[in-house]
Amino acid sequence: MKTWKLVAGILSIVLCLLVMLQSCAAGAVNAIEENGQVSGSAGLIVAIMMLSGGITSIATRSSDKKGGDIALIVLFGIAVVFGYLLAGNYSDLYIWATWCLVNSVLAVVSLRRKKERDY
Repeated sequence: MKTWKLVAGILSIVLCLLVMLQSCAAGAVNAIEENGQVSGSAGLIVAIMMLSGGITSIATRSSDKKGGDIALIVLFGIAVVFGYLLAGNYSDLYIWATWCLVNSVLAVVSLRRKKERDY
């Protein structure tokens, strides 16, 4: 799981920049069209959670404690909720929310494996 945490952390940080760029564009479109959607803001929240999750993933990859995995579940879980519920006209947000869901599920798997080793 250490390799997954390193790779997922680096990819999350790199993808965060793309999500931020797309979120700004979606927010500008929402403002110009005055459609009342918040998909640009939701994208920024997803990007911030991806950045935080990526940093946490890299920082806790060698830890045998459970706190890092729990933090990853929460951070990426928040991104999943915001991504799926508030995507609106920013359809790429579903892709980024799915990436966060994969990371969250793998953090649950990592947490379960640590619990099994404790017994």
